[in-house]
Amino acid sequence: MDILFSHAANRETLSIFIGICFGVIARLMMLRTDYRQYPTYPHGKIIHISLGIIASGLGAVAVPALLNKDYTAITFLALAAQQFRDVRNMERQSLSAVDKSELVPRGTAYIEGIAMLFEGRNYLVIFSSFFSSLCSLLFQWYWGVAVGLVTLIVVRIYQSGKQICEIADVRIADVRVDGPDVYVDSVYIMNVGLEKNRQIIREHALGLLVVPKDNNAKVTLANLGQRQALLHNLSILLGVYRDTGEPALVPLAKLDINSGTLAVFVLPQEKNAAKAVQILRQAPVLENAERLPSGK
Repeated sequence: MDILFSHAANRETLSIFIGICFGVIARLMMLRTDYRQYPTYPHGKIIHISLGIIASGLGAVAVPALLNKDYTAITFLALAAQQFRDVRNMERQSLSAVDKSELVPRGTAYIEGIAMLFEGRNYLVIFSSFFSSLCSLLFQWYWGVAVGLVTLIVVRIYQSGKQICEIADVRIADVRVDGPDVYVDSVYIMNVGLEKNRQIIREHALGLLVVPKDNNAKVTLANLGQRQALLHNLSILLGVYRDTGEPALVPLAKLDINSGTLAVFVLPQEKNAAKAVQILRQAPVLENAERLPSGK
């Protein structure tokens, strides 16, 4: 009897270990500092890795607890969900504070999307650790490893959402200065009074057109938060040729009401049109900006 009990305890320990390992691997897969410079290195990463370890531990330990009819494990999972909502609030507050010092801010919609993303990734960690631990306990350990590898593929698929290239085409457009008026292709952007600023625009401005593929994309691109996110991405990667107190040199995105095409006007430090097109193509479609008026 003692041998059987010891064997069962060892299987539970092994399943928890496998679950935690795959949960931590899943969190590391989803953790990288990219052009958004978030999370910061190293302290921001330490926070998110620590939360990932906690999430993987919860998912792995929940399996033997539930199989042993210890239903208080559900309470701990509920408490974990509350803690991860607090993480979302923390991310929102931190990014909102940092956003005030940006020459081209992210905007509230982009910040909310990033905060939602970090909360969701903790649930993906629980998903990976839970199922790898479950299969390790119900079957042999190698089945737990196999299922863990499958969950990593699922995590890879769901760690990011749509990109602009999926809903629109991006192409280079001419920036035209007609007296005090500035146009990108045929779309009116703004009025610039000073000749000095108009000369800067002639030398450094870059224009792009984001052409929607369907009616859903038209409504999504019309969202002000989505436009601001595109401008922020361009400014982060290409730089911005301006300083504070220069409203005539602010990057803008204006909509052609008739066609739904979005005209993007920027003044980058690095005037590289091909790179700008690639940046816009790979920019994220914000979940809270996406609309489906056609129902598809």
